[in-house]
Amino acid sequence: MQKQNIAIIGLGRIGSAFMGAMLQKTGKGINLACVAERMDTPAKAKAIAAGIKLKTLDEIVGMGDAIDVVFDVTGLPEIRKELREKLAASGNHHTVIASETIVRVIWSLISDDELPEIAGRKTGY
Repeated sequence: MQKQNIAIIGLGRIGSAFMGAMLQKTGKGINLACVAERMDTPAKAKAIAAGIKLKTLDEIVGMGDAIDVVFDVTGLPEIRKELREKLAASGNHHTVIASETIVRVIWSLISDDELPEIAGRKTGY
């Protein structure tokens, strides 16, 4: 089975739940290579305790095609824009950016639980 190396940006309520689900898929085609979170959240501490590399956005971009998918669950359109621009500037045509919309689709396929709804959250690309 081909392994997909993923990164998650944003470890708030939604990112935390998604990270937990992805950790359960380790060894089943998913490798959570790293995460990025600016704030001190419980999920950030959990990631560090689990040995997941904590990186900045620039460091994730610098990993090039070692990352297959970056899940952006920050809810901040400016972060997605910055990530798209940095990947393009680096010449990375491999890594896919998956917004919170994609996270919600995946979540509906792998879990019967509901992800939190956050008022005013922008989930488009």
